Amino acid sequence: MIAMRLVTAAFAAFVALPLLWLVYAAFIPAEALVRANLATFGFSLENFAALADTGLARALTVSFGATGLVVATQLAFGLGAAYAIRNGLRVQALVMVLLALPSELLLVPLFRQLQGLGLLDTFGALVVPFLASPLVVFLLLQGMRRVPWEVVEAARLDGAGESTILARVVAPILRPELAATAVLAFAAHWNLVLYPRIMTTEPLWTVQAFLTELLRARPFEWGLLGAAALVASLPLLVLYVIFERRIIEVFEAGFRS
Repeated sequence: MIAMRLVTAAFAAFVALPLLWLVYAAFIPAEALVRANLATFGFSLENFAALADTGLARALTVSFGATGLVVATQLAFGLGAAYAIRNGLRVQALVMVLLALPSELLLVPLFRQLQGLGLLDTFGALVVPFLASPLVVFLLLQGMRRVPWEVVEAARLDGAGESTILARVVAPILRPELAATAVLAFAAHWNLVLYPRIMTTEPLWTVQAFLTELLRARPFEWGLLGAAALVASLPLLVLYVIFERRIIEVFEAGFRS
């Protein structure tokens, strides 16, 4: 037991080290960089002030807008698809195949499709191909298995339609799964790097695509890069801290199934 705790503590420290460095680099004083002395202690907000001229605010706006729309549509579609599969629709094998398919294989076909639809280099290119997610369907399907189906049948006997049952009976029961899945869907779309760089130009780059360009353009400004990375990571860190327990429960339920 002690050995396991030591291993866990060592692994946690290993994972936390990059985050601690990220926070330190974001607030590192300018004189420490000029002197090339990272052991210089201090606190400065100069790096965050310098972000105002980099375009980070625009990238954050694009990311929040696209990710918010994608998460909302993926939850709506995923809940409906999971409910249909639980009702007997035989497409679960297709969902598993799509879940195992590397997204990089779809870049060239998606590029041609978006070009043909006139969506290339538009805000729609960041949203339309992601309206549904096999991962969201899979996670919600695991939660759907704990819904007492007697309640669904009773609602049908009372004359409720399927959409009413889904919205007023099933969705409230699956609130923990919906919250955890929303966080995971948010993280998946928020962290896109290659896709937005290929499908859009700089004015529509998401925050992660912006960070790669900032790293290429200003590779030695560690303080600025640390501040930008911290700001870009903050939404995910906050969401994971708030919903950590529910995320773990959803994944454990998925593995048990």
